[in-house]
Amino acid sequence: MTKERLVMIGNGMAGIRTIEEIIIRDPNKYEITVIGKEPYPNYNRIMLSNILQKKMTIDETIMNPYEWYEEHGIRLINGDKVDEINKEDKFVKTEHNIKVAYDKCIIATGSNSFILPINGSRLDGVIGWRTIEDTKKMIEMAKTKKKAVVIGGGLLGLECARGLLDQGMEVTVVHLAEWLMEMQLDKKAGELLKQDLMAQGMKFELQANTQEILGEDQVEAIQLSDGRILETDMVVMAVGIRPITKEARAAGLEIGRGIIVDDFMRTSDPNIFAVGECCEHNSKVYGLVAPLYEQGKVLADYLTGNETEGYKGSTTFTSLKVSGCDLFSAGKIHTSESIKGIETFNSVDNVYKKIFVEDNKIVGAVLYGETADGNRYYNMMKKNETIEEYTLVSLLHKVGEGEATFNVGDMDDEETICGCNGVSKGTIVQAIKEEGLTSVSEVTKMTKAGNSCGKCKGQIGELLEYTLGDSFEVNKPEGICGCTSLTRDQIVTQIRAKGLKTSKEVRHVLDFEDKDGCPKCRPALNYYLNMIYPNEHQDEKESRFANERYHANIQNDGTFSVIPQMQGGVTNADQLIRLGEVAKKYDVPLVKITGAQRIGLYGVKKEELPEIWEELDMRSASAYGKKTRSVKSCVGKEFCRFGTQYTTKLGIKLEQTFEYIDTPHKFKMGVSGCPRSCVESGVKDFGVIGVENGFQIYIGGNGGTDVVAGTLLTTVKTEEEVIKLCGALMQYYRETGIYAERTAPWINRMGFENVKEVLLDSEKQEALYNRIMEAKQAVSEEPWNNIINDKESRRIFEVEKVR
Repeated sequence: MTKERLVMIGNGMAGIRTIEEIIIRDPNKYEITVIGKEPYPNYNRIMLSNILQKKMTIDETIMNPYEWYEEHGIRLINGDKVDEINKEDKFVKTEHNIKVAYDKCIIATGSNSFILPINGSRLDGVIGWRTIEDTKKMIEMAKTKKKAVVIGGGLLGLECARGLLDQGMEVTVVHLAEWLMEMQLDKKAGELLKQDLMAQGMKFELQANTQEILGEDQVEAIQLSDGRILETDMVVMAVGIRPITKEARAAGLEIGRGIIVDDFMRTSDPNIFAVGECCEHNSKVYGLVAPLYEQGKVLADYLTGNETEGYKGSTTFTSLKVSGCDLFSAGKIHTSESIKGIETFNSVDNVYKKIFVEDNKIVGAVLYGETADGNRYYNMMKKNETIEEYTLVSLLHKVGEGEATFNVGDMDDEETICGCNGVSKGTIVQAIKEEGLTSVSEVTKMTKAGNSCGKCKGQIGELLEYTLGDSFEVNKPEGICGCTSLTRDQIVTQIRAKGLKTSKEVRHVLDFEDKDGCPKCRPALNYYLNMIYPNEHQDEKESRFANERYHANIQNDGTFSVIPQMQGGVTNADQLIRLGEVAKKYDVPLVKITGAQRIGLYGVKKEELPEIWEELDMRSASAYGKKTRSVKSCVGKEFCRFGTQYTTKLGIKLEQTFEYIDTPHKFKMGVSGCPRSCVESGVKDFGVIGVENGFQIYIGGNGGTDVVAGTLLTTVKTEEEVIKLCGALMQYYRETGIYAERTAPWINRMGFENVKEVLLDSEKQEALYNRIMEAKQAVSEEPWNNIINDKESRRIFEVEKVR
């Protein structure tokens, strides 16, 4: 059977989604040719703002790589543009004079940026923003230019302005309306958005009309209609888009604002169809991705002979991809005689919610600051659901009481999770169960959910957890926690690149799902910031685990263990007396020598901790945190007849040098005076074994549930070399380790030979050692060195006592 020839003019999101839907329905019906004017395979245009904001690379925006076209037998002609559509002879011709015949032709040419027809609009430095090339050009321009004016305070303009800020430019947004995003937000939400963006460094000129762009050859300034002049060396036009219809018009197709189509996406020629931003349906032109995908599904049904009711228009929604500004808008968002608004505003947390009701049904919603209910309202609007059973406004319900909490488990299967791609809860759950999916990325690949704006990835994660239950945690290979899909390396890179200085800033700028963080990411982010900025970052005690805050380890009965520092296991009579007196006074149930050669007091009540530490007048052993835990040593050559080196002295020196320095996980050391290794140096993160000619160094040994033997790194002659190597190892581990990753899996991940090469390179070793000494200097005066003077710790104890 001969295949029909299908030509797609346009290689963008709407066109390729249509091709994908056709292949799903009938992969053998058409011989497909795709012609695109850009020199790239299909990419996610929505994510161009993430490239500009340094969140993604160009490669990460590619949705269908070249291999996809080959796999499905699709002829791709890219970097070329169709300049003629001959509907009589049924062929198209490109600028490079390639002629392609068709039986069916789909036009998906998209739109162009609208450039204001004002003086100066052709000057060098004036640019629209629609493509990868535009994005690359802006990034290049930002390297030499300092000031940018973005004309247009809509969705595209604000995402562009945020990106130019991230590129290091001073940015002013000039907007004609009274408030930002006036087509999607009401005045209150627009004002809240402006406040948040101003706090990020953006400047605004509202109710301002650009009259002229000034300059000789290059942009130098813009002049507003009131006569004011704003100096700038870049102008970005973000005042709207215009459907690309030139070739369709020349072919004699019916044109309005766009290429006019019916409910089945047919143009005025029965063999030519149109989808996406270039087409006009029922007098509407859509610029958002969700309606374009809905059009693509209808057209795919029609072209493959599947039953379809046709395209009936779309209920649209909007979200902004600017970190720290959470907003959602859908439907009709202005009141009238028939449309009434119901709103709440929590000025404490800057959370604003307004729903718009007509005939007892939600017809629109504006959410700012907290958008979790967006999908629910959107689904209610699509289902035309009444609000008779809902309480319209409620205040100060206790969490989990009075007002039902909403989660994805409560949703019906037909309700939408991914609005951009029109993917329902039922589709995702079915894919998870039938395909054995265990990660957000797998769900996205299989269902398309989450591959456009990405805002629904949090709900996809919830659905995985809801569907898989306890096994989800085991199989979750995404980001450092459920709040983000970003990995450790991506987060550290972004912290450095953007100069982020607090955990809160990291969570907002990197767009964590939960802006408050969770027990996994809060301590991890605090560690990464401490590691990157040892002298600048203010340690966030509230992000540390309870054991570290209390300087005591909680036991199985709710009491605590108190373990004072005894370097190298060495103590004296005065310390022993104080330990005995405290144990007796507070009726401590158990006094025990620990495995790290210290004396621990076990069974201490929480409220007694401050007084006990005060009376002991001893520093806390680092027995609770992810840092240098202990240096275990034998008596060595000084007393032992087998000893070859003086180990107690070296053990104390190691502990003094590296005490209290944060590491990704606990870091233990052992110093043995001879190969008998009484202190088990071979299963320590850093193990030292004295031999006749010096010290053997073992690294990556871990005790615990899964015992891993250390690997011999080298043999050195002097104690100074031991200390230098230890510092270099710790710092390399600190800088490349994932939070909560022990040294054994770290070395396995990094490769032992690579670690060895770095540590034994004298220049690299010296540099690493110097950096860890910088970190040590930053913690040498930290409060935990003298707990009694730690006001913050005492405050935490007092708060906990009240609880």
